[in-house]
Amino acid sequence: MPLFPALNTAVSGLQQFQQDISLIGNNIANVNTTGFKTERMDFQDTLSQALGTDPEIQIGSGVATAGTQSNFGTGTISSTGVATDLAISGDGFFVVRNASSNSQYLTRAGDFHRDGNGYLVTADGLRVQGFSDSGLSSMGDLKIDATGAPASAAAGATLASYNIDSSGRINVTLSDGTSFARGQVLLQNCNDPNALAKQGANLYAQTAAAGLLSQPAAPQSAGLGTIHSSALEMSNVDLTTEMTNLITAQRAFQANSKIITTSDEILQELVNLKR
Repeated sequence: MPLFPALNTAVSGLQQFQQDISLIGNNIANVNTTGFKTERMDFQDTLSQALGTDPEIQIGSGVATAGTQSNFGTGTISSTGVATDLAISGDGFFVVRNASSNSQYLTRAGDFHRDGNGYLVTADGLRVQGFSDSGLSSMGDLKIDATGAPASAAAGATLASYNIDSSGRINVTLSDGTSFARGQVLLQNCNDPNALAKQGANLYAQTAAAGLLSQPAAPQSAGLGTIHSSALEMSNVDLTTEMTNLITAQRAFQANSKIITTSDEILQELVNLKR
């Protein structure tokens, strides 16, 4: 046992609450980040030590971080009026693909747009995945154009307008008035979202521990949520709660600092006993 275990105990508290303050600061910094999910830190006590020779009398040796948990509850849905903006109300993630590396990721941020080739992409150019054909049977990169128009459409008819409904269907209207389903946005879900690996840029990497569904599925099926078009899911950070947590963590940090100061004063008194 250390000469003065209170010092080590207080140091462990300083370390953990410093991390907690950093996590709270990250929540506050992302209050306006589309689709951001609030995180919290979970603590656990460390191995207790027996006092003297009596194993039944134990003293704790501090605190450690057990892990972090994200709150995947749906944030506020805010209307934007932009046809390619999508929000999920309920469970599920959009699936996006990096065309260069072929890597796939999950995201709750639906601030998409059409690129120069008509693909539905993220701000960083990752392509949204779903049924990419008018028959809604082939998985691939979603594209919004006149491809797959029915035989009744006029030759040379071009894209006039489009919308995405609550089931993720991309409904295209051509210049001759013909309408058809160009594709469908699909969603992915998992048993443990907290096991997903955060990649930055609002992306999550799929992991075996997350327990993913075998295949992406249509919104409103397999327990998945509903898609809101022309809207975005905002961060679910509650500033009032975060500021309260920040004050609590700050006071806990100060209290542990006081333990170190008090321990130092006691040790100083012990040293002075010899004088």
